[in-house]
Amino acid sequence: MSQRLSVHPTHPQLRLVRQAVALLRAGGVIVYPTDSCYALGCGLDAFDAAARIRAIRGIDERHHLTLVCADLAQAGRYARLDNWQFRVLRQGVPGSYTFLLPATREVPRRLKHPRRSTIGVRVPAHPVASALVAELGEPILSSSLILPGETAPLNDPDAIVASVGKRVDAFLDSGPCAGEASTVVDLETPPGAVVRRGLGDPAALGLA
Repeated sequence: MSQRLSVHPTHPQLRLVRQAVALLRAGGVIVYPTDSCYALGCGLDAFDAAARIRAIRGIDERHHLTLVCADLAQAGRYARLDNWQFRVLRQGVPGSYTFLLPATREVPRRLKHPRRSTIGVRVPAHPVASALVAELGEPILSSSLILPGETAPLNDPDAIVASVGKRVDAFLDSGPCAGEASTVVDLETPPGAVVRRGLGDPAALGLA
């Protein structure tokens, strides 16, 4: 059974954040809250952990895993941002949006989309997610906690424990999240396109 850490949703306890980060650095998989839904996360270099996330989700290498970043500056290390892309991101960061962007050379090939060399980046507004990324010092490789055959993410903490508790190393329980996945926006070419409508309003980005 994984560790279930009761983390305050607005004032996360530093001791518990550091405990979760230690697991990430050791190659573990965690479940943690974001401003949209709970997510699975691991370290960027944790190859086996990333495979575990894909197995839990029932997805293959063609499906983007997202780099959850601390801020725009960190996102810019891993995604190439022209002026028009930067302007769009500024409207939605931090927030419930995932942006598909051309990857920089900082991104390992195995993390890029196999055909397009793009990467998903996100800067969430949830205090627990922000604390984790700040303490880790680099992005968390993540995917929404949506089980195979489902369209909505798991949101009830007890249901999360029952469904994936034995398949992850820690669950940061902050109570229910918004319960809806982030809006995914493809910014590879202008003016950008909404790939998946979720919690984030595309109109706030200037997109229909």
